[in-house]
Amino acid sequence: IRDLYVHHLDEFCLDFEDVDHLIIEDSKFSYCGFGGAGGPRGNHGGWQYVTITRTEFSYSGHYYQGSEGPGPYDRPDGIGIEPGNGPMELSHLIVLHNRGDGIDSKVRRTYIHHSIVANNSCDGIKLWAGGSRVENVLIYGRGDGRREVTPWSALVIDEVEEENATFEIVNVTVDDAVGENYLMYVQYSSRVPVHLLVRNAILSSRGPNAPIFFGDSVDLTFDHNLVYIPSQPDELVIYGDQVIGMSSLSRLGGGNLYGDPKFHRPAFGTPGDYHVQPSSPAVDAGASENAPLTDLDDHPRPQGNGYDIGAYEQ
Repeated sequence: IRDLYVHHLDEFCLDFEDVDHLIIEDSKFSYCGFGGAGGPRGNHGGWQYVTITRTEFSYSGHYYQGSEGPGPYDRPDGIGIEPGNGPMELSHLIVLHNRGDGIDSKVRRTYIHHSIVANNSCDGIKLWAGGSRVENVLIYGRGDGRREVTPWSALVIDEVEEENATFEIVNVTVDDAVGENYLMYVQYSSRVPVHLLVRNAILSSRGPNAPIFFGDSVDLTFDHNLVYIPSQPDELVIYGDQVIGMSSLSRLGGGNLYGDPKFHRPAFGTPGDYHVQPSSPAVDAGASENAPLTDLDDHPRPQGNGYDIGAYEQ
């Protein structure tokens, strides 16, 4: 499917139960009642061998003129996919201003990269199935300009049912302005063991009471990350029964830093610029191991004296 523009439907813009070998590129799905892409649970493997690239998913749950619903569903996602065998690759996407989650995937082997997930009302990205990786992705603006306290977070891995499923979060930039909930949480509702790598990530919250949570069933590798939660520098990460503050980040892994990322223009409900300034502690502070060869702008990594932390290379 190429060059498709779907606008203002009361249902899903893209609605499949079972998908086998599908490519969508250079398209736009906007103002859909049930969400941009999704459908009921399939009976024959769900979504498999799917690639979606250079495509926008926006304004699900909004009326045509941009006013609020009521639509047919109270939290329509930009992309909301039921369980599938995968793999599914989502690349070079713009996912914004949806009244549900930005991307919610129950598909195994979901690979999200070179994408911006911004100003969605609920979770930014939520993953439920293993073999999944998020790389060179910018996530910001949870709440889409509304500061009401909600149970949503910028980045979620939860209710994973497969024991020892693996997840990787690499060179991702996360920023939240609302607070009053976890900035990121992993296996909050489940004690099923999973393996998680978080590397070269900027994890920033400008709102109050927004630590990062890892359940005690998470086998965690957490290194070369920049964490900034100025409202509570002594309670940045909750990992099982451990509480990690800025002075003890090294307990989680080498190369972890605390400090202001110095974004060019952080935003909430509006477009932001999350490139970092030359004086940012993220510059040249990342690890080369497992790092992508390009950044979110498709510029080569590394530049300067080393790999940068976050989705952009300075």
